[in-house]
Amino acid sequence: QVQLVESGGGLVQAGGSLRLSCAASGGTFSGYAMGWFRQAPGKEREFLACIGSGGIKYYANSVKGRFTPSKDNAKDTVYLQINSLKPEDTAVYYCVASRRITIRTYPRRSEYDYWGQGTQVTVSS
Repeated sequence: QVQLVESGGGLVQAGGSLRLSCAASGGTFSGYAMGWFRQAPGKEREFLACIGSGGIKYYANSVKGRFTPSKDNAKDTVYLQINSLKPEDTAVYYCVASRRITIRTYPRRSEYDYWGQGTQVTVSS
């Protein structure tokens, strides 16, 4: 059974950086796209970034330039580097995995079959 476990969240000051990690288990992930969503209080869950199975990276326009996904295939781990944190980045961050996203479908929540439990990121002003 596929499991995704996030770590690395916490309380940081505005302007700081964080690197979130997501360890995957229960499958062979070289053929998976893996990425990140987040959900702030009172808001819908939103796509942030992902890495396709071929290594292509996709980004939400709102985070391009500050958020960078990366993947270590040997460790079945995906990361999200977040720089220049803002209070509005406060949210629960979720790791996701899918074998079927395309260039048209990558932002859609419904395209991701596996979700982690989430890790809280809180940015203080």
